[in-house]
Amino acid sequence: MAGYIFNRILATIPVMAVVALIVFFLLRLSPGDPAAIMAGDAASPAQIEQMRHQMGLDRPIAVQFFVWIHQLLSGDFGLSLHSKIPVWDMIAGRIGPSLALSISTIAFSILVAIPLGVIAAWAHGTLLDRAVMSFSVIGFSAPIFLTGYILVFFFALKLDWFPVQGYHPVSDGASLFLRGLVLPTLALSTIYIALISRITRSSLLEILGEDFIRTARAKGVTEFSVFLKHALRNASIPIVTIIGVGAAFLISGVVVTESVFNIPGLGRMVVEAVLARDYPLIQGLVLVFSFVYVVINLIVDLLYTILDPRITY
Repeated sequence: MAGYIFNRILATIPVMAVVALIVFFLLRLSPGDPAAIMAGDAASPAQIEQMRHQMGLDRPIAVQFFVWIHQLLSGDFGLSLHSKIPVWDMIAGRIGPSLALSISTIAFSILVAIPLGVIAAWAHGTLLDRAVMSFSVIGFSAPIFLTGYILVFFFALKLDWFPVQGYHPVSDGASLFLRGLVLPTLALSTIYIALISRITRSSLLEILGEDFIRTARAKGVTEFSVFLKHALRNASIPIVTIIGVGAAFLISGVVVTESVFNIPGLGRMVVEAVLARDYPLIQGLVLVFSFVYVVINLIVDLLYTILDPRITY
């Protein structure tokens, strides 16, 4: 097990290297001139060229890449082209709201989706099953921004239960912190709940047709035990897999959700950086998101061995 963990950690190094390579060259070869944007519309060609020299964009692309990699390995993500603040400091200052929203979304989605999937499998073919699956289809199809605006209209503007937008850190009080997270969490978790509940239902129905389930029922095991102790544990592998894969939806959903609810997190920073063509900031954000996704995949792989000892690597 220890050897596998070590090998999986080593495997993340070439993955991140490829991500860094793609991000660097994709941004450098994309249309547009960041030097012209930074210099302004009224800048002369000489001023634009001077700005390009200050940003190091007049060097060969290969030189720019190796300089950037050297800085990256030393922990330097560079300076933002607009604010002149270290990129890592900017990311660290915005990571709190995104982390809080992500954790609350994952926790809420798992607590709701797995019971919904179990109920749908237990009531397979009934009206209850169709209701749960209809909710899943609607939840998976509705755009996050639309769900967010509907929640704001009813629960913030009409009922005045929650704030329309904004974020309060824990230091402002637990009540303000939690109330500010309710609507963004509900909006972002809709797709996640739909995805996990459908996979939970289909995995359980597949397991319930196995011989060992019929044997357990023949021995007089209660239906509750059959579902929780036998079926759900054996169906946990695809469920854990989809939770990990759903992190991709979560990362992209954070961008939209934070924009809708005006949350000063990494999602909004992505939009701001792209609009401003702030290369160092975009690169830093993509690398951070990629690293998080790689870590999630590593955790999922480790959970496989815990949930099913028959799996060996």
